[in-house]
Amino acid sequence: MAGGDTTGADPPIVAVVGATASGKTGLSLDLAERLHGEVVNTDAMQVYQGMDVGTAKLPEAERRGIPHHLLDTLTVREPATVAEFQRWARDVIDRLRARRRTPVLVGGSALYTRAILDRFEFPGTDDAVRARWQRELETHGSHRLHGVLRERDPDAAERILPDNGRRIVRALEVGELTGRPYAASLPVLEYADPRTVQIGVDIDRETLDERIAARVDAMFASGFVDEVRHLLGRGLAEGRTAPRAIGYREVVAHLRGELTEQEARDRTAQATRRFARRQDSWFRKDPRIVWIRHDDPDLLTKALAAVDEV
Repeated sequence: MAGGDTTGADPPIVAVVGATASGKTGLSLDLAERLHGEVVNTDAMQVYQGMDVGTAKLPEAERRGIPHHLLDTLTVREPATVAEFQRWARDVIDRLRARRRTPVLVGGSALYTRAILDRFEFPGTDDAVRARWQRELETHGSHRLHGVLRERDPDAAERILPDNGRRIVRALEVGELTGRPYAASLPVLEYADPRTVQIGVDIDRETLDERIAARVDAMFASGFVDEVRHLLGRGLAEGRTAPRAIGYREVVAHLRGELTEQEARDRTAQATRRFARRQDSWFRKDPRIVWIRHDDPDLLTKALAAVDEV
């Protein structure tokens, strides 16, 4: 398989996973080159047009001529859901495999990746129930509503941050509609297609923290504040999903005079470190992932060997 599929079977689905700033992007490009593949973005925020610097979106000139999918598909005003992303990504994967191209998924959104790869049927919605919980959110705030969730579904409250009002509302809606814990609606550890492999980029916390600090410094040096200012003019604050992105909410607070630029920078780095730890914790619970050290001189060779196994 490392030199291309000659068995007549569908090309495998390859996902590169791990914490932000661990080195997933470079490995995904290497794999796409060797596997006659194309890259499928699984980062929830890189779908937004203009959110480039703050999401570490790979510039087109650095993509080695490899087609990338699900980048820049939405404006910052438009919402995105896991269910929609699942449908978009699976459609892209089907089209690529029909052309004998290997889809190489890469991105830091763990739930999105699982929703694409695993058997995952989304519970229904009820506009009236959701609207009621949304009014509670607007009236009392996300932390108060998180307390309600903690009483009704402690496991869901443990998984969802108190400031993530949208997911809190969804968890309460699902619980009310199904009578089951929110976790019962999450994907099970069973690939939708058995020709799937996940390759995890393993990195120690100290090195990762250093990389995150360097990345955040580079973001602010590369015009991140100007990017956010421009996006505010295009409706960023009115969006439902995009304004929640790490870094963007901190810079918006800076532009509103609530934080100094240094405070926004420090809080962005802190939030990114917390996010990276949650990513790592999520992925470590999946025993199917083949972990390879980020600095292993045989990283690509070992990753290709893992692909061979499927």
